Amino acid sequence: MTTATKIRAAATSPKPRKTPAETHLQALKERLQEISDIASAAAVLSWDQSTYMPAGGAVARGRQMARLSEIAHKKRIDAAIGRLLDKLEPHAATLPPDHDDACLLRVLRRDYERSIRVPAEFVARSSAAASASYNAWTVARPANDFASMRPHLEQALGLSREYAGFFPGAAHIMDPLIGPDEGVTVAETRALFGKLRAELVPLAAKITAAPIADDGCLRKNYPEAPQLAFAIKIAQDFGYDLNRGRLDKTAHPFMTGFARDDIRITTRVREDDLSDALFSTWHETGHALYELGVSHDLSPPLDGGTSAGVHESQSRLWENLVARSRDFWVHSYPQLQAAFPKQLKEISLDTFYRAINKVERTLIRTDADEVTYNLHVMIRFDLECELLEGKLSVEDLPEAWHARYQSDLGVRALDDRDGVLQDVHWFAGGLGGSFQGYTIGNILSAQFFEAALKAKPGIKKDIAKGEFQALHGWLKTNIYQHGRKFGVDALVARATGKPLSIEPYMSYLTTKYKALYAI
Repeated sequence: MTTATKIRAAATSPKPRKTPAETHLQALKERLQEISDIASAAAVLSWDQSTYMPAGGAVARGRQMARLSEIAHKKRIDAAIGRLLDKLEPHAATLPPDHDDACLLRVLRRDYERSIRVPAEFVARSSAAASASYNAWTVARPANDFASMRPHLEQALGLSREYAGFFPGAAHIMDPLIGPDEGVTVAETRALFGKLRAELVPLAAKITAAPIADDGCLRKNYPEAPQLAFAIKIAQDFGYDLNRGRLDKTAHPFMTGFARDDIRITTRVREDDLSDALFSTWHETGHALYELGVSHDLSPPLDGGTSAGVHESQSRLWENLVARSRDFWVHSYPQLQAAFPKQLKEISLDTFYRAINKVERTLIRTDADEVTYNLHVMIRFDLECELLEGKLSVEDLPEAWHARYQSDLGVRALDDRDGVLQDVHWFAGGLGGSFQGYTIGNILSAQFFEAALKAKPGIKKDIAKGEFQALHGWLKTNIYQHGRKFGVDALVARATGKPLSIEPYMSYLTTKYKALYAI
């Protein structure tokens, strides 16, 4: 038989018939991709709302996003998905537990069982309320106008309680809001926070009793364009691919994704504070690197981060353990001086390093240093619990906020703009279940970094040379590529060989800041 004959025979021979399991999997994945595409379309609208949308488009945008959310949710709870999951159970039992399809069916079953409890009408109503609240917040915060946001916050609280009601039997009303992805309950979070707080408070007290670092070098006039150019250049050095992403400005920085190869970041710029744009950009870059590193072999809903806490571990790792390290600035500071010669020419590396690591009891969470940051998170977590439990009213929230800041951090805001209005979270969705992820992320950032250093001891020397491939590669191999295949506990154990622990985090903070402050 000639080669041409063989080719013709192969082309005309019947293709192998798919097994029932293969047919069901294909049908399921097609449905899941459709849902993901609809959700991505809604994400595009949300990104535009936060970046370029004119204020006049707010009402229509809220309606559009609510409609897409409702359509996606109706498809998400379609009984056909449940039937396909049932048909595929025997097939799942034949697969290794870490097989992509086995993980897909396990995670989807959990997601589906939760989703069918929530009516599509509620999803649409929540989306519309969140959109209206966000647009109002962008005006109310600069105006220090809590009164105008009170109805929105009361509505958000009501919606959060309503959502929790779809999951009766929870030990705490906020447990369903935290969700199973995070792998913790309110009780477990309180225990973790209590242990961490017991070590953080005395450390913070010792540091803030020492002479405070001078950060005046950060407060000069820094034009916007070179700030953004330097920030995005470093983001690219970390591994952010501008062929698969972009950087834009917004009021409250965030990362969002529309497709596996379209992961975008945002930042904000203050020309009187160099650190804001730089560290906000690199924080969001960490989130983006995670999403960009997910294996292309994974289909929705596995094609995202494991949990909010694990996601936050990556933003905080790149923002703090890398970009606030002295090793990083050994290579990068001369570049920054070249970008701002007038402002930084006479400022030494050590002075700059101390400035970006200044520890101070402050009002704003996103501006907080590494030592006091988690105290800000704990305040919010406690206030959320009190609101959801009915122990605190929205009307009394501003004063409760001020009182907690006075007692926990020894500072009190002069207004609500730097008080209860400062974070977008409560004004762009439900209330409760999100802030604890920031502290879990901080803890995990040090644990993951420690494991990376153990596996690749040359990482710190690489960073001092402006080389990040070894660190990025370890993170991609051990965390990013897995998407949502593994829960938090399993992922942490696989990557570090240990359960979640505060020890690497406290060791990192203690070693770094005792040296900086000579205590």
